[in-house]
Parts: sequence; structure tokens; C-alpha cells
Amino acid sequence: MKLHNATAELFVPDGKPEREALIRVTHLGIGAHQDDLEFMAFHGILNCFARDDKWFGGVTCTNGSGSARTGPYASCTDDQMMAIRREEQRTAASIGGYGVMIQLDHQSNTVKCPTDTALRSDLKYILLATQPEVVYTHNPADKHDTHIGVVVAALQAMRELPAEQRPKQVIGCEVWRNLDWLPDADKVAMDVSGRDNLAAALNGVFDSQISGGKRYDLATQGRRAANATFFESHATDTATQLIFGMDLTPVVSDETMDIIACVVRYIDQFKADVQQKLSKRLGQV
Repeated sequence: MKLHNATAELFVPDGKPEREALIRVTHLGIGAHQDDLEFMAFHGILNCFARDDKWFGGVTCTNGSGSARTGPYASCTDDQMMAIRREEQRTAASIGGYGVMIQLDHQSNTVKCPTDTALRSDLKYILLATQPEVVYTHNPADKHDTHIGVVVAALQAMRELPAEQRPKQVIGCEVWRNLDWLPDADKVAMDVSGRDNLAAALNGVFDSQISGGKRYDLATQGRRAANATFFESHATDTATQLIFGMDLTPVVSDETMDIIACVVRYIDQFKADVQQKLSKRLGQV
């Protein structure tokens, strides 16, 4: 593949030729950092796991150099941490049976730069090569600036594709801000119950982050359990693990739609719901 960084890599766990690996992808995850795919796009990984008719492809956009580190990783240099995180991502791709794993090796500061188009160009190239049915990426209300940089570049890249080559479904997923606040009617509720062992295996690969000071493994599955339990207050649970997503398909289908306005509409609905409930109880309606 002709990607911007000479250090970018394409890894195919089962050793298939590059072109064959790319064109079989049906579900594509586009994440900022090593581990984001496993935390946010597990629904796609699970839907494709151990199947021949569906394949998950992963894209990690940044090099992982800026990650926090303590414990056994406290003395690692940025270069050492980048190598460790890259290998962890390869391992996760092998465990998850990914069709392909692409690591673009961009720096976070370029991903966050409004005038740098390298990431958007790389993503457009990958999207044209894979033409997935479903894309998972960060949600535009995420609080991590690099995640925002990635989702904006991903949306821009998809909107530049010919209409007939755009994904049928695009989902913005939870990492650095959950989506419990979305109106239930607008939530994309992704049931990943019953495969806690696979989730734990994938999450646990990222020891540089877990032993390095962040228990993402516990927090990720804990959030999914909380989503399942607190999803419906007047019914028993029908799932034990839920991931919430924001439907970004309309933003991709209609390139004239304002990305900010789309997200703010959801926030306004949340605000209106809070106001309505309080006003009703206070007798102000």
C-alpha cells in the first residue's frame, strides 16, 4: 500500500496476500491508538470472529509514543514504547483473527492539525481498497483530542468516496467519554454478551498500558456491564455486555451535513430531556 509514512505497516495474521486480505474486509475499525479497536470496536471483531464470510480489518492511526508509563515500563523511551505497542497490536490482531491490521504510525500532533491531510488521505486509500460494509470509529463527542482528530479525518475520507462505495453503516464508539447520555432511540446498542473470555484476551494484550498504570481492561468490560444493566430501568436485563454507539451514517451519506450540528443536535436532545423531567416534577409545565 502507498501510505504517507515509510514506517507504516500492514500485517495479515493468516498470511494471505495483501490484496486478498484487503478486499475480504467487511467490518473496518479506525482507531487512534493501539488498544482503541479492542475497547471500542469489539462488536465488529466479534461479528467476524472465526468466520469465512466476514472479516474485521483494523486501522491504528498513531504511533503510541505519548502513552503514560509507570511500573515495569517507566524507563522505556518513546521509541521503545512505540515498538512495544506496535507488537501488542499485532498480537491482538492474531488473537482476534483479523483479516488485516494496518498501523499508520502518524504522530498525534499531525492527527490533531486541521491543515494536515495525510491521515485523511491514508484513510481514503484504505477505504477504497477495502470498501467495508460497516465502519467503527471514535464518536465526535469524545473528550480526547487525538480521537477527535481521527474521527474527523475518517468522516472526511468517507465523504470523499463515490456514494456507491461508502460504508452502509458508520458507528461512533465509546472510549474517552461514554454515550449513556444519548437518547435511547438514537443509541446504537451493540450486544457483545457471552464472549467475556475473548474480550479479556484482547484487552489483556495491552500490558504496557495496564501494568503501566491504566486498568483499561477492567474499565472497558465494567462499562459494558453498566451499559447493559442501566439501559432499561423498568425491565430485566436482556444482555450482560452492551457497547453504545452514535449513528454517523447520515453524516457520511450526506456530505453537506454539518458534523458539529449533527453532534450538537444530540446534546440539545439530552438537555431538553433533563429540562422536561425536572420541569414536570417542579410543576413548571
